[in-house]
Amino acid sequence: MKNRFLACPLAAATALALAGCGLLPGAGGETRTVDIWLMRDSVSEDFLKRFTEAYEDEHDDVELNVTIQEWTGIGKKVTEAITGGGGPDVIEVGNTQVAQYADTDRLFDLTLESVRDLGSEDWLPGLAEPGSIGGSQYGIPWYAANRIVIYNKDLFAQAGVDATPATRAEWLSATEKLNRQGSQGIYLAGQDWYTLAGFIWDEGGELAVDKGGEWTGALDSPAALRGMDFYKDLQSLGSGPKNADEQNPPQAEVFARGDVAQIVATPSAVAAVLKANPGLKDKLGYFPIPGKKAGTPCAVFTGGSDLIIPENAPDRAAALEVVKALAGEKWQTELARAMGYVPNKKGLASVVSGQEATAAMAAGAANGRATPNSPQWASVEGDNPIKPFMTAVLEGEDAEKAARTASEAITDTLAE
Repeated sequence: MKNRFLACPLAAATALALAGCGLLPGAGGETRTVDIWLMRDSVSEDFLKRFTEAYEDEHDDVELNVTIQEWTGIGKKVTEAITGGGGPDVIEVGNTQVAQYADTDRLFDLTLESVRDLGSEDWLPGLAEPGSIGGSQYGIPWYAANRIVIYNKDLFAQAGVDATPATRAEWLSATEKLNRQGSQGIYLAGQDWYTLAGFIWDEGGELAVDKGGEWTGALDSPAALRGMDFYKDLQSLGSGPKNADEQNPPQAEVFARGDVAQIVATPSAVAAVLKANPGLKDKLGYFPIPGKKAGTPCAVFTGGSDLIIPENAPDRAAALEVVKALAGEKWQTELARAMGYVPNKKGLASVVSGQEATAAMAAGAANGRATPNSPQWASVEGDNPIKPFMTAVLEGEDAEKAARTASEAITDTLAE
């Protein structure tokens, strides 16, 4: 055992720094160093220490050099690394970022390994689909997170809602009961477009469609408008602002007051809720966002990370073996349990069955989706026309007209 993490910082930046920590090549021959970039808070120090020590024990000729990167400004940094003279071997990227990096033509094609070694047929679609560009797999799904319903058990009991809803119709009916004097049935901000996207997908609609290589906004389709109609009905059963998103004000803080029955959020919101109101610790419950039919949760936006290997990776063969380990069953199970993530495969959902919130996420993730797989989609989100569209509809403007305006803006941006 190399015991590197017993003496060295979590993220060593260079081989020189590693040597300064007492890292010496193994006696069996030349040591290969695999440089890995992981993102801040994606893994705990304990997980990274256990993975590194176990991997290095099993691979005597390999040392893992992990650098923790910040999300702010990461796009430019990764692009420079993969188009330069020789960057890291493995990079963690957001699942919806793969398209913009693949657009450089400088990512290693992992299609063969995906089918042959990594069990791609069972991957979560919300991670696998954005990693696939032009029929080639460039991003290997690593972990997922998605929205669920977080609810106040006391308010459910007081309103006589004895069971969590299994369909959207049941959810709407239960929320009407919960929206009573002194409490909100749900706090849903008017511009929570990720939640809207799930309703649109559930209706069979899209945010944008690819027509022969040209992307077109699709918010004005009948299916997308049906999704917006449901959002409007649900949003009316609380006092969420029509002209702001879920961060303004932070919905976790609103929920923490104790007079809101439900919010739609990732389980990471629970920490903020309990920080603001520790008294809610034993009063929180969780269920997947209900779909149109019982037994099938609503489609949800799946966030999370993929792993990529640049074409210029100094040791692609060794990098691939590391990716296989991180994306394999053993370390997927360890990561999910340690961090509260959804594993990258539907078949691994049972490993988090004892964690109520994560289990609810995993149920939803099986029907997860990602944003349109265009390298320009980040620009759409930068000046997001979906938000004013939502506000316009919630404030009573003509939905079709507002949807056409937003769709045209999306089309124009994706054509840049």
